[in-house]
Amino acid sequence: MILTAFFKALAQLPDRRFRSVLWRGIALTIALLIGIYAGLLWVIEWLTQDPITLPGGTQITWLGDLLSWGSLGLVILLSVFLMVPVASAITSLFLDEVAGAVEEQHYPNLPTVPPVSFADGLRDTVNFLGVLIAANIFAFILYAMLPFAAVFIFYALNGFLLGREYFQLAAMRREGRKGAKALRKRHQGTIWLAGCLMAVPLSVPLLNLFIPILGAATFTHLYHGLRVRTD
Repeated sequence: MILTAFFKALAQLPDRRFRSVLWRGIALTIALLIGIYAGLLWVIEWLTQDPITLPGGTQITWLGDLLSWGSLGLVILLSVFLMVPVASAITSLFLDEVAGAVEEQHYPNLPTVPPVSFADGLRDTVNFLGVLIAANIFAFILYAMLPFAAVFIFYALNGFLLGREYFQLAAMRREGRKGAKALRKRHQGTIWLAGCLMAVPLSVPLLNLFIPILGAATFTHLYHGLRVRTD
């Protein structure tokens, strides 16, 4: 069911409405990452605006340039971790449009639903980002204690959190908050595995740009599949 949902989402990329949302999501993702990089460069410039004077009077003036170039590699490395919260934010912004495009093509007989209010969406996003950040800070302790298992911990943790968030957003459109939570609890294992499917490509630079929107579409299909199974 999970792979079927993902390949249905992938197959819909040529759809005009879907493609429009996809490119806007990619553009916003790139803008967020560029913003983070620009902020890092500003901090480096501020810290290195005065040359470092070594004993004997020799001044180091190239440290800022070195750190600036090195920061590009650092941001690419950090994008493995940064793309998880970025994906959550992008999905929250565009899920209604993505779900609408998916349902229009694959589930045309469903009644229309009112969009999730901006306030509700923002509240869910902020709450989830708080949980995501706190969980990953705690995970760094586990990475240090169990370095051989760090990769598995990262994907298992973020797969669980992303699956929880993606499915909640997809299901809440038609089930409401309580109904979505109840359905999610009944299918935790499937949702966790689907979240891991999203978490793995999120750690691959460039490929991770496509995942937030594809994830929203995948979990829209997954929601409808699990709802039918539950009924």
